[in-house]
Amino acid sequence: MMLSMMMVLVPAAGAQGEELLQDTLKSLITVTLTLAATFSFFYRSRKNISVVNWHWILALPIGLMAYALASMIWSHTYLAGVETVRWFFFSTILFLGLNVLTQRNVTHLVWCIHLGAVVASLWAALQFWFNWQYFAQGPNPASTFVNRNFFSEFVLCTLPYSLLLLTRVKDKISVYLLAFSLAFNVVGLLMAGTRSALLGLLLIALFLPIFVLSLRRHWASSGWTLTQCAGLSTLFFATVIFLGSLPTGNPKLMHETGAGNALDRAFARVSSISEAKEYKTGSFSVRAQMWSATMRMIADHPMSGVGAGAWEVHIPKYQDNNTALETDFYAHNEPLQLLAEYGIGGWIFLLFIWSYLIWAAYVTWQRAGQRSNQETPIRVFCLTSLIALMLVSTAGFPWRLASTGAIFALSLAVLAASDLRLFAGRRRMGGQFAVTSVCSLAVLCATAICTGVTIYVAQQAIACEDRLVRAAKISLTISASGNVKDPRWDPEKKQMLQLLQEGIAINPHYRKLTPIAADALASWGDWRNATWVWESVLLSRPYIVGLLANITRGHIQAKQFDVAQKTLNRALEIQPSNQVLGSLQTMIWSLTGQPERAMQRANSLLTAKYIDLELLQVAYALGTRQRQPSLAIAALELGIQTWPNRAVDGWLKLGDIYASEDALDTVKAQHAFQTAMNLALPTYKQATLQRVPKTYQLLLQ
Repeated sequence: MMLSMMMVLVPAAGAQGEELLQDTLKSLITVTLTLAATFSFFYRSRKNISVVNWHWILALPIGLMAYALASMIWSHTYLAGVETVRWFFFSTILFLGLNVLTQRNVTHLVWCIHLGAVVASLWAALQFWFNWQYFAQGPNPASTFVNRNFFSEFVLCTLPYSLLLLTRVKDKISVYLLAFSLAFNVVGLLMAGTRSALLGLLLIALFLPIFVLSLRRHWASSGWTLTQCAGLSTLFFATVIFLGSLPTGNPKLMHETGAGNALDRAFARVSSISEAKEYKTGSFSVRAQMWSATMRMIADHPMSGVGAGAWEVHIPKYQDNNTALETDFYAHNEPLQLLAEYGIGGWIFLLFIWSYLIWAAYVTWQRAGQRSNQETPIRVFCLTSLIALMLVSTAGFPWRLASTGAIFALSLAVLAASDLRLFAGRRRMGGQFAVTSVCSLAVLCATAICTGVTIYVAQQAIACEDRLVRAAKISLTISASGNVKDPRWDPEKKQMLQLLQEGIAINPHYRKLTPIAADALASWGDWRNATWVWESVLLSRPYIVGLLANITRGHIQAKQFDVAQKTLNRALEIQPSNQVLGSLQTMIWSLTGQPERAMQRANSLLTAKYIDLELLQVAYALGTRQRQPSLAIAALELGIQTWPNRAVDGWLKLGDIYASEDALDTVKAQHAFQTAMNLALPTYKQATLQRVPKTYQLLLQ
């Protein structure tokens, strides 16, 4: 079955290089196998009338898909289109699962879910113990998921299904092997150390053993003695303790937390939740900022939302005043982001999905005492998986990832198919409808068209990511060389620009990669090319203050002051009190013959203790040029305090100011020059002395 195969391949497969992003590969596998499953399902009824099942839960993702399709008209067309496709395939997986997941087929699916988790955990274990670097990854150990959080969220959702499988196996040797592999998956989750997933694991550890024991009458392997049960438990815990105690060989992990094994790492990560710094500077503080900004967005658009997928477009307008770049590309809270993007549609989805889960839990509990009811174990473990998914969804974005998005859709399908078996004949729950051969042929044709479009989009996505990632890697390599002006880098720079142009031409909406190369170009002094790359991003993300500020700098460097002012005005409309923008405004005024306004703004920023190298340089230049020594002195003193490595130059300039007629103070001048000499390295003392006026050289010790 294609859907079962999908749950093995998606977590197990990964890209070796960074040129193809991991979730892009997983999305391609998910889409391909979903289309293949659709074709196979309707191919059987191409000549006859067939009956298909439906359930009211299907209306929820279809409703979001319809909203996303409509929001392409008035919101961000590209991102809304991506959301439309996402909900289309979610709905398709849910529909197919509803029609093919019988009690017998559920077992096949569960086997594949468990196997996929085992393989993914194997890759993570190799990365943790031996620093195995075959798959491209970010935070280690990420298995094939690029980020360990994504891996943890997936494995957590599979654990209830693994326990369900444990109750459905008759052969006792197979039960022991399953217990060992389940423990291995738990160790993989401990290795990753994702706190939301670890909290979910604690929840499962508290309740699932109770469920397993209460459902023992439904076990396929009945007649177990107390000794055999104790042996099974001992094997599980011994495996977790033994494998969890093996030390890591990954230097990144050792440097990150100093935790030597999986158990230590998991304990350290959970303990960090109570640390005060986590709420001030840690990842929780970052998430809290995103959640606060998202709630302001929801308050502004309670009914319509900002448009499907458009959270990342509008979030800069709701961030704190001095946050120049987006804190992240997702809200790290699926319910909040859904409400912000979909408005009333998001409220309806969340209300009905939670109501359905609560109702399903009630029905399951009500019927749990029926000895002949084989639906109860399926429903209990499926609901546990869904609740675990909902838990990690409050601190991440698992609905948007191919692996966890697929398990979300399949879990709903398992539960809905069980509803139809329990409540057969009740139309308000769902039912059946006939599909003619003409309809089947139409669906087959549509599937063939979708397959063709998928192949084309996949080729374009792979080509785009390949070019943009290669360009970003070249830029980082050149920057790390320490000699970016060396002519030997000219061919690489030319290649990088060509790759950027080709990648942007394919997809101009790729926010995550192109600014990496643009920032590198600016650091090399190539403001012209950096500016057009930033501007290409700004076309689809028009409210990012950091990009507007960088583009303003680029136009200032090109002496295009009118264009720079227009760009800066756009940024000031979003964040009028942003101090970075105030610094840029000071620079523009100082360069366009408006020194009084520039000095007034510079004074206010320095009084507010805003420290920026550009501002201090402009303030110093204004103070000396306009014969306002107090401004120049304030700028130099702040620069000396902030950048001690530049202190010698700062003290020399201070000495020059105090030695001038505008702020004549020979004592302070001598003190400044003497301090500069004291701080100068021995090899530079003579050069430093040459910068001191001759009248003061004889006074220095």
